[in-house]
Amino acid sequence: MDLTLNTLENTEYMIEEIKKKLRMASGAALKASKLNDDQYDDLRDIYDMVAGKMQFSISEIEAITKELGRLRKA
Repeated sequence: MDLTLNTLENTEYMIEEIKKKLRMASGAALKASKLNDDQYDDLRDIYDMVAGKMQFSISEIEAITKELGRLRKA
């Protein structure tokens, strides 16, 4: 999978992987169709950071969740 391409499939994949890694219960708030296309690189940065870590503190999870919320369409 080439995550350098801004596609709905890639966006969905990264969101699902972030939710799995963070064990997010409220995944309904994160849907690929709700994210701004022009912020794909920001989502990829979050994905890369999450994928590279094994554990997260509560404050890190809160910060990541807040940042993902910022990427949602108004």
